[in-house]
Amino acid sequence: MIRLTQIKLPADHTPEMLTKKAAKLLRISPEEIRELHIRKRSLDARKKPELFYSYTVDVSVKKETELIHKLKNPQISLCKEVRYRFPKSGETVLKERPLIIGTGPAGLFCGLMLARQGYRPVLLERGSAVDERQKKVNAFWQGGALDMQTNVQFGEGGAGTFSDGKLNTLVKDPLGRGKLVLELFTEFGADPSILYDHKPHIGTDVLAEVVKHMREEIIRLGGTVRFDTQVTDLLTEQSRVCGVKVSFADPQTGAPVEEEIKSSVVVLAIGHSARDTFSMLLDRKVPMEQKAFAVGLRIQHPQKMINLSQYGREEAGALGAANYKLTRQTKSGRGVYSFCMCPGGYVVNASSESGRLAVNGMSYHDRAGENANSALIVTVTPEDFPEGGALGGVAFQRKLEEAAYQAAGGKIPVQLYGDFCQNVISRKLGGVNPQMRGEWAFGDVRSILPEPLNLALMEAMDGFGHMIRGFDRPDAVFAGVESRTSSPVRIWRDEQFESELRGLYPCGEGAGYAGGITSAAMDGVKVAEAIARRYRLDEKDK
Repeated sequence: MIRLTQIKLPADHTPEMLTKKAAKLLRISPEEIRELHIRKRSLDARKKPELFYSYTVDVSVKKETELIHKLKNPQISLCKEVRYRFPKSGETVLKERPLIIGTGPAGLFCGLMLARQGYRPVLLERGSAVDERQKKVNAFWQGGALDMQTNVQFGEGGAGTFSDGKLNTLVKDPLGRGKLVLELFTEFGADPSILYDHKPHIGTDVLAEVVKHMREEIIRLGGTVRFDTQVTDLLTEQSRVCGVKVSFADPQTGAPVEEEIKSSVVVLAIGHSARDTFSMLLDRKVPMEQKAFAVGLRIQHPQKMINLSQYGREEAGALGAANYKLTRQTKSGRGVYSFCMCPGGYVVNASSESGRLAVNGMSYHDRAGENANSALIVTVTPEDFPEGGALGGVAFQRKLEEAAYQAAGGKIPVQLYGDFCQNVISRKLGGVNPQMRGEWAFGDVRSILPEPLNLALMEAMDGFGHMIRGFDRPDAVFAGVESRTSSPVRIWRDEQFESELRGLYPCGEGAGYAGGITSAAMDGVKVAEAIARRYRLDEKDK
């Protein structure tokens, strides 16, 4: 294959124009191109309102090596596609089926990879299957009671199911795991554009269907997925894990039932909000430590304002709602940056504990909502929560979430940015109409975060207003608290991905080794590889 880079075309170009431009660079006719595959596409808006797409494509033609030598163009080179390969099985016989705790991206991808190799994994999920989960979450958003086992954080697909479904990652993987993850997402229903868009996303509505199809494939291959089944303890023997204890409701009577499930391989893909599980692991002396993370507030602006800034026009059209990424270093040394930006999205009540409130951002696939929103977050380190040991960050999050809950009587607290700066509770809206999933009310958002973080946010907002005109407008809507940006702990593992408690494999974002859907899924793949390198199937299971 020949790789062509920096092919620039108008944003409204046709597919035929891309083929013609590739042929022109190669000095051949379009008919001589056998195949053309888009590898990367990014929007160039430096000359707005004139917008261009920049492409990297791979093409197949006759006599490729001769053509490369003849043209001597730095935009043109031979390329060899790296294909992902799952490792060969190890020598130790795995007598029990591997257990995977959690069905977020890490758990699902770990389970899928093991299932495709015949290991017949058992996936255990404290929350409900995605269809039932959506019903429970929507009922909560409409004023119903919080289900602490099934909510925006817990249930099939993990926290990412109720998000924008962004798939960009900074993780570099020369073995092709990142590409594999995107290919698997498309296999199970995501739009193929995620394979080449610079900032790919699925959307919460599509992602719900994708994770359901993945679960169905795991079951078809001999795996088992048990929902509404919480792991409450680890079973151990001589510094090894030998299974788990689970709790679930009897399907006939609703009475709680406990069960022990034996296995010498347990994958810990619990997500960043499984605080009771963190406590259990600490009691079991599983090594873990505090880690830095970030907290902040959600901000909403009219999407048309963001489109105008990024595209030079208010109506996005086929380009889709515009996004942004902002960073600022404050005088105090704290970093402030936008996180999980949701074009055309909604701020959602993402709580998972009674008396505590957290928010997140969510977009549907079409990103057609009235507002843009993102988290504006400030880095915090163990120095900000020196007490509490390994779970000091959890205690810090809970304190913020309790303040957020109290700020508006359990509803999402909202304060206009101008009022936030003046430290007065808002009484009426300006030109920004809050787009929420969950009940909201005016409240004292300024009281939620420690004052040094509030001051860092205001300093950064001043700078952001110079980057995007109107970003610091007084009627921009603040809501809080964004406290679940990443795990506040890291669960130790060695180079073989195994804890000091042998047979236990910490995995994904909750264990502190990922920072989003794609990186968590990639980590799930890595852990599946580690298990396969060590274990082979018992002959009777083949």
